[in-house]
Amino acid sequence: MNDLKPKLFDVLKDYNKEQLMKDIISGIIVAIIALPLSIALAIASGVGPEQGLYTAIIAGFFISFFGGSRVQIGGPTAAFVVIIYGIVAQYGTDGLVVATILAGIILVIMGLCRFGSLIKYIPYTITTGFTCGIAVTLFVGQLKDFFGLEMGAVPSEFVQKIIAYANHISTINAVALGIGALAVVIMLVWPKVTDKIPGSLVAIIITTAIVYFANLPVNTIGSVYGKLNSSFPAFHMPSVSFELVQEMLSPAFTIAILAGIESLLSAVVSDGMIGDNHKSNAELIGQGLGNIFSGLFGGIPATGAIARTAANVRNGGRTPIAGIVHCITLAIILLLLMPLAALIPMTTLAAVLLVVAANMADWNSFFRLCKTAPKSDVIVLVATFFLTVFFDLVVAIEVGVVLASLLFMKRMAETADIKTWKYVDEPDITPGEAEKLRDIPRSIRVFEISGPLFFAAADQILGINSDHRTKVIVIRMRSVPAIDASAMKTLRELVERAEKKHITIIFSHVNEQPMAVMEKDHFVEDVGKDNFRTNIVEALNYAESLVK
Repeated sequence: MNDLKPKLFDVLKDYNKEQLMKDIISGIIVAIIALPLSIALAIASGVGPEQGLYTAIIAGFFISFFGGSRVQIGGPTAAFVVIIYGIVAQYGTDGLVVATILAGIILVIMGLCRFGSLIKYIPYTITTGFTCGIAVTLFVGQLKDFFGLEMGAVPSEFVQKIIAYANHISTINAVALGIGALAVVIMLVWPKVTDKIPGSLVAIIITTAIVYFANLPVNTIGSVYGKLNSSFPAFHMPSVSFELVQEMLSPAFTIAILAGIESLLSAVVSDGMIGDNHKSNAELIGQGLGNIFSGLFGGIPATGAIARTAANVRNGGRTPIAGIVHCITLAIILLLLMPLAALIPMTTLAAVLLVVAANMADWNSFFRLCKTAPKSDVIVLVATFFLTVFFDLVVAIEVGVVLASLLFMKRMAETADIKTWKYVDEPDITPGEAEKLRDIPRSIRVFEISGPLFFAAADQILGINSDHRTKVIVIRMRSVPAIDASAMKTLRELVERAEKKHITIIFSHVNEQPMAVMEKDHFVEDVGKDNFRTNIVEALNYAESLVK
């Protein structure tokens, strides 16, 4: 059970006042970084700006308290924007809450079932494809506010977004565009001045001051959303129906997979930075609890955020206390300073997310994979990317995983091979080969199987054939690491065919997993234990004794 124990309880054993001060300072700095991002991501997701802070406070607390990483910082991330926007547009806030809670439950179950290590089996091509796809979709989704376009709600579909922008291109607000461009320039230049204060916060402060004091005609959070709620998030149970739960299962599963991938990836990156090892299953449970309570207190899906986690490490945070301080700081900001957030220009928040979208996409890896990866991997990469952009993330991940699995099975099936042993008197035998081959009667045929035998490769077993002289077939299986039920069925069919021809089949060097499957299937009992030999010498000696 130690792998399920929160990391917080481990690190408190040797905790001291010096580390407490470092964690407090780091937590405050990370909260300042998280503030503009949480608000911007919530708005981009189609929900109220305060819901981003609710998520960072509630989910962030549970992720730090119950998670398996020393330094993980939880909260809303750009990866969820596309899927949240689609859920809200189609099912409303209650649909989003149900999906968030279901995703949390799935994550908790994954952690309790020790699925933490399985996340690594999601192919790199899929994660690269959907990350770049999310970046493109997130980028395009910010263009309305960045250009100050006068239009209604932005459609959730990518193509419809582009068409809507084109139809309203004449309504560009030059002042809003100028403020947004200034915010982008500040975020790009500021890191060269100092990395202690986030460029996004500096951009927000400067552009908000300019718009407010110059009374510029630019939409702000307050003008679009009205008065912001500065009270602490209240418990809210959504209106739930069985039909809604059924409809939310698929997006909830996608949210859970995304949260698992992103949080564990962030934990691995932070492990390398501090020389520690996270507990993947405890981390999944922490992420799950964070999402459950985020949904119940009006938040949106959350996960470990790589950028905020890295900032925590760089500023001296080394325990989950830093993450908890980050949540407390955000709660204080929510209660005391939230009305000031109403003054922030919408174009500035759009600029923040444009920079986030540009930074989150690893285009170098994308194009390198297109050039160097096998064709099957390129197909998965490109399919996942375009499905994310033109359909949605749920379809992209489902199709991507299925496609990658099918191509992997095809590749594995191609590695399975059945070779026939040669006789010493065959015409194509070289002198060197003849010395290595054992002289066996023509009434014995020997076949060697290599590679895993599963349903995609099972039909190759029937390629084991015989002629009128054959009395015994020896099947050497030293290079077969695993076998499944489909291959077992085909082996039984092979044995039945052999029995009809009065041919004995002997199995040589069956490995542990295939032998366990054969015994459980009563195959060993049906064929006869004498027909299973530990090595090829024993098998051939026994075969020769049968044909004498």
